[in-house]
Amino acid sequence: MPLPQILRAGPAGLSLCMLSAFAQQEPPPDPAGGRSPAELSAELRELKQELAEQRELLRQMRAELAAQRQAVIPELWPQAGAPRAAAVPAQRPMAAAALEALRGTGGTPQSQPQPPLQPPGQAPMPGPAPAAPAVGQAPQRDSRPPEVAPLFEAPGVLTARGRYVLEPSFQFGYSSSNRVALVGYTIIPALLIGLVDVREVKRNTFTAAMTGRYGLTNRTELELRVPYVYRSDSTVSRELFTGTAVERVFETSGRAIGDVELSLRHQLNDGGIDKPYYIAGLRIKSRTGRDPFEVVTDCTQRCVGQNATGTGLPLDLPTGSGFYGVQPSLTWLFPSDPAIFFGSVSYLHTVKRKDVERQVLDGAMEWLGEIKPGGVLGFNFGVGLALNDKASLSLGYDHSSMSRTKQDGVPVPGSVRTQLGTLLMGFSYRLNNQRTINVTVGAGLTQDTPDVSLSVRLPMNF
Repeated sequence: MPLPQILRAGPAGLSLCMLSAFAQQEPPPDPAGGRSPAELSAELRELKQELAEQRELLRQMRAELAAQRQAVIPELWPQAGAPRAAAVPAQRPMAAAALEALRGTGGTPQSQPQPPLQPPGQAPMPGPAPAAPAVGQAPQRDSRPPEVAPLFEAPGVLTARGRYVLEPSFQFGYSSSNRVALVGYTIIPALLIGLVDVREVKRNTFTAAMTGRYGLTNRTELELRVPYVYRSDSTVSRELFTGTAVERVFETSGRAIGDVELSLRHQLNDGGIDKPYYIAGLRIKSRTGRDPFEVVTDCTQRCVGQNATGTGLPLDLPTGSGFYGVQPSLTWLFPSDPAIFFGSVSYLHTVKRKDVERQVLDGAMEWLGEIKPGGVLGFNFGVGLALNDKASLSLGYDHSSMSRTKQDGVPVPGSVRTQLGTLLMGFSYRLNNQRTINVTVGAGLTQDTPDVSLSVRLPMNF
C-alpha cells in the first residue's frame, strides 16, 4: 500500500500494512534440518561411539607412558632385591640419582632384606616377596639415610637387620716436621750460651684393617674393627756450636696389631628428601696395641727431669695409644636435591692410668705416676654429589682439638692444646651390587696434622 494511502487510512491502515509484511517473511529454519527423530538418534549414537574410541586411545597413551616410566625408574634401584636407602618420589629424578650414586662403606642398600620398591605394573625383581599391605594402607618405605662417598671413619648408612658387611681397608699417612731447640741462655739477643739443636722428623704410617658390621635391627648396627699397624720414623738432627756439622740420623720402626675398636650406632628418626637423618654412635677403644710405655726408650737412666740422658726417643715404635677410650658421637645427613650434606660432632674421653712406668736402657724402669691424656673434641662436615648412578664425589673438612696431657694432676711441661685440621676428598664407585670401592685423600692444614693421608676401602655385602 502506498505511503499516502497508509497515512490517510490512519491506525487501521498501519496495522493492516504490518500484518501484510509479517505474512511475507520467510519461516525460521528447522533445527532438525528436515531429519526424522530416528536419524537424529543414529547420529547421536555415532558421536558417543567416537567419544568412546577417543577415550580408549587416551587410556592406551597413558599406559604406554607409564610403561616407559617403569623402564627408567628401576635403574634408580639396585638389582637383586636391594631397596633404596630412602624412598624417592618418581617426580624427583635428580634427588633419586644422588641418593643412589652416593654409595659408601656402611650397610649399603644391597644389604637390606626386603625387595625394592616397585612401580605399578612392573614385574617384581628377584628376592623375598614382601607382605602385602592392608587395603587402603600405603606400602612401607625404607627410612634409612642415604649413602655418601665416605670421608670419615663412621659410615652414614646402617646395615640392615640380619645382614653383615666385611670391609678390608688400607690407610697411609705421611708427616714431617722441623724443630729448632735452643738449650742454654742468652746474655744479649745476639749471643747464645748453650746448644742449638735442629731436628727434622719424618713419619710414615701404614694401617691395614678388617672391619665387620652386623645389623641388629633396621636402625641399629654393631661394628668391630681390627687394625694392623706398621710405623717408621726417621729423625735427622744436627747439633750446632759443637764443633761439627755432621747430621745424625735416628731411625726406628714398629709393627703389631693396633687398638681394637667396638662401635654401636642407632638411627634416631625417619628422614627423607629435605628432612635430616640423625644417627647416634658410641665407640669403645681398647688398648690391645703395643703400649708406648712398654717399648724401650733411648735413655741411660731417666728421660725426664734435670738429669735426662739419651735422645728420649723409643727404640721400637708403639702401635697403640696405651689407654682405653670412649667416644660418643652424633651424625646428621640432610638430602637436598641434587646433593647430600652431612657432618658429625664427637668427644673422645680417655681413661687415665695410674702407677705408670716405662722401660729405659739396661732394663731399668722409670716411674711416671698417673697419666691422663686430654680429651679430644671433634667435628666434621661435607657434601656429597652424584656423578652418575655408580660414581659419587664427596668433599669435607675434619677438625679435632686435643687438650693438654696431665701427669699426677699437673699439665706435662711442653704439652699444649693441639689443633688438627684436615681437608678431605672422597670418591666412590660401585663395582657391582655387593662391592663398592672408596678412595679418600686428605691434606693436613695445620702443622701437627699429617701432611697427606690416603685410604682405600672395599666394603663387601652379604
